[in-house]
Amino acid sequence: MINDYLEPRNAEGMPKLTDTTMSMAFLLNTKSGVRNCAIALTEAATPEVKAVLRTQLDNAINMHEEISNLMIEKGWLHPINLEKQFQMDMESSRTASQIASLDLFPGDTSRLGTFATPKI
Repeated sequence: MINDYLEPRNAEGMPKLTDTTMSMAFLLNTKSGVRNCAIALTEAATPEVKAVLRTQLDNAINMHEEISNLMIEKGWLHPINLEKQFQMDMESSRTASQIASLDLFPGDTSRLGTFATPKI
């Protein structure tokens, strides 16, 4: 990984990395939604509430399937090939560690003269 992250040409691969990360977060949140709807459904007291929760659960399951299929199609998720998924997860963890080690907040953060600023 190149440490000059402020240079736009060094951002190669970042859109794919961002898409992968955002889709995985979306998938995990959808999975939590499925679980929460299922729990709420088991605790619902009235038939009307149960019907609404069943609809929500069905929608959440369908959303999870759509996201999973998209990720599999794009090559971002390999639920059957565990070795390949493990290698992707290891690469992701290495990249996350490299990003964490970047000096994102340098000591000199003065932007004076960089932008047009009004005189006060």
